[in-house]
Amino acid sequence: MMTFKIAFRNIFRNRRRSLMTMSAIAVGGIASLIFGGYMLYTILGFQTITVQRGGHLTIFRNGYFNFGTGNPAAYGIDDYKRLLTLVREDPVLKPLIAVATPTLTVFGIAGNFDADTSKTFFGAGVVPSEQDSLRNWNGYGLGRPGRRSGLADDDPVRGVIGTGVARILGLCERLDLPNCPPAPRNRGEAGEVPDAPVLNLPAQEATARADDFPWLDLLAGTAGGAPNIVRLRVERAEYQGFKEFDDNYVGMHLDLAQQLLYGRSQPKATGIVVQLHRTDDMNVARARLLSLFGARDLDLEVRSFTELTPLYGQVIGLYASIFSFISVIMGVVVLFTVVNTMGMSVVERTNEIGTVRAMGIRRRGIRRQFLIEGSLLGAFGATAGVILAALIAYAMNNAGLVWTPPGAAQPIPLRIYLTGNMALIVGVWAGLVIVSTVASLLPAMRAAKLPIVEALRHV
Repeated sequence: MMTFKIAFRNIFRNRRRSLMTMSAIAVGGIASLIFGGYMLYTILGFQTITVQRGGHLTIFRNGYFNFGTGNPAAYGIDDYKRLLTLVREDPVLKPLIAVATPTLTVFGIAGNFDADTSKTFFGAGVVPSEQDSLRNWNGYGLGRPGRRSGLADDDPVRGVIGTGVARILGLCERLDLPNCPPAPRNRGEAGEVPDAPVLNLPAQEATARADDFPWLDLLAGTAGGAPNIVRLRVERAEYQGFKEFDDNYVGMHLDLAQQLLYGRSQPKATGIVVQLHRTDDMNVARARLLSLFGARDLDLEVRSFTELTPLYGQVIGLYASIFSFISVIMGVVVLFTVVNTMGMSVVERTNEIGTVRAMGIRRRGIRRQFLIEGSLLGAFGATAGVILAALIAYAMNNAGLVWTPPGAAQPIPLRIYLTGNMALIVGVWAGLVIVSTVASLLPAMRAAKLPIVEALRHV
């Protein structure tokens, strides 16, 4: 206890120098904590958006992940309703699952032949009410449920498209989209407008022309290889977060997607999306699903959202590398600051070191004294950094700042996720104290090695 009391008095012999050193340590702590809190909030927000869109786990027919996008119809899950019941009613999975819903992926050509336009599309067939439940996931209490799907269980012809699809197919004016330029009138060679394909759709023609909403004709190949066409009433267009996705996305009712892809054949689903209450249960749920499929000899595979969305892992890796870089820079600044402060302290106290050594204090006692002083500098500076970082985070969280995270279509509140993040706070605090202690080791060893006679003669 006496050693700590002496160390406390020694670091405040030169108050200005000690305060400057603690300020440098505090700044290092503030930078690490603020960016760490921002990084964690961003990662959790991105995970929330990803899970709202596609759940935690997706069940596919074996091989779909690698080859299914080339021929979705060939990788449909037979009797998917029975599989859904198996998953939902399993005693292990039931308390873990928030939503389990079928999806159907389809690729084809979308045409708006009133405007003589068409393009390829990526279609997602969903159960609207269950899709809306997916978008309400808020596992981290961030308070931002996703937008509703815009579809309805009782209206299978209703659909939603990306704003890019609306722009390319000339639906900006019909859907009243802002900042949506009209397509050029002449798109062919020598100013010729290409002819629209001739489609024979007498059953829905009159309804489509008289409806207030625009209609699209969707063409795709069925599971049997024959071309098939259905009509989709466009309820609205919404931005999908990525231009490539936005320029191709068509969301529709599962029944309409099954009608397009399977015609009069047995309807199937290309995937079963499983959303859990907690992300931490993902490994347990995946292992249980694989166990169920193995016991029943089902030719199915399970993929996590991290596998289906590689960008998620890339974002985490990017933030981790930036945080490591900032931490190293702050650590180097703290290291040299403490080395300089403790080195000057050794020089100023050379006579004192000689005196206490002559009184019988061993070298390890001198070394321990300076190490404790360096540790106290680190502890005081780190504590000040934690307090100031908490105040800055509180101010930023209540400043009304917004930003648009990766993959989001709308801006959200900017937050620093610091309160309750004890692992980050303790890690940064302990790291600064350790760096300060290590930085004081070299001056402490030099002080301990001073010859007693030379130290007493030092002027």
